Amino acid sequence: MMNCPYCKITVGGKHSKCPFCQSRLAGKPEEAYFPKQMILKFQSFVYKLQLFIVWILVILALGIDYLFNMPLGPYDGFHWSLLVVMWLFAFEFGVMRLFKKGMDAARVLSIVVVLIMVMLGVTAYYFGFLQFYVSWIMPNMVMGTMIANFVFSMIDKSGNAMAYLLTNVLMGIVPYIVFYFLKKNCPVEWIVCLIVSFILFVGAIIFRGREVVYEFQRRLSV
Repeated sequence: MMNCPYCKITVGGKHSKCPFCQSRLAGKPEEAYFPKQMILKFQSFVYKLQLFIVWILVILALGIDYLFNMPLGPYDGFHWSLLVVMWLFAFEFGVMRLFKKGMDAARVLSIVVVLIMVMLGVTAYYFGFLQFYVSWIMPNMVMGTMIANFVFSMIDKSGNAMAYLLTNVLMGIVPYIVFYFLKKNCPVEWIVCLIVSFILFVGAIIFRGREVVYEFQRRLSV
């Protein structure tokens, strides 16, 4: 047992200094009372490292764009660094969700996909492929998220994944309704997405009928 000659106290574990006066302890150290949290320290280091890299990229992008006035390809006068910063901050937000405790897989996936869809929408608008994004990229992302959340809802014991599955199903149905009322031809990918939405909804009722009913009752307060 270690002891402090000034405070006249004994200190257990492998401490080298007194917790009160910070003087060097005398005596023989003992085994540590608590195990070292190496996993948490490693996660903290990884998080700080990626945060440092993100800020390096943010500073470089803003500096090259505004200080050196270097355009991106044919887009002269367009401040491309703002898009880079937007994507980096979105990436950082997604990383924060991953490191946050109590975040289940369905919730993390849904938040990250929605964030990426928004970022892609803004990028597509400025780079001129918005029509392709809305007609092809977006429905495929919705279908992929639906299928993943359907799998999560089948293996999830807490039932939290069902809410995200039903939300994704709604996202797959609404675009077809919008195109119908606007009297415009619905893209093929959105029609496929509509079919997948109904298939997964029927599958959820067959395999998790009570959870589907409970989710509707909870959300609609009935």
